Amino acid sequence: MNKGELIEAVKANLGADASKAQAERAVEAVLEGIKAGIKKDAAVQLIGFGTFTVAKRAARQGINPKTGEKIKIKASKNVKFKAGSALKALAAKTK
Repeated sequence: MNKGELIEAVKANLGADASKAQAERAVEAVLEGIKAGIKKDAAVQLIGFGTFTVAKRAARQGINPKTGEKIKIKASKNVKFKAGSALKALAAKTK
């Protein structure tokens, strides 16, 4: 499912009187809320769905696959998602 398909699913869930623009604004509002929560608290927990957290990666040595030369990889931060129990149960039931 891509973002367009998600917007269509939200529109269908909102009912016949909802427009595609309203569904798109709802999806964008949720995504912006998650971004704001990550920026402010470094975590967003949605009970039953999952938790978004900021994970730190330490600096490390790497190898350039093209030249074989050793390189330094800087420390970085990434966003991780850990699925909640209800989402895990739903995933277990899929084909």
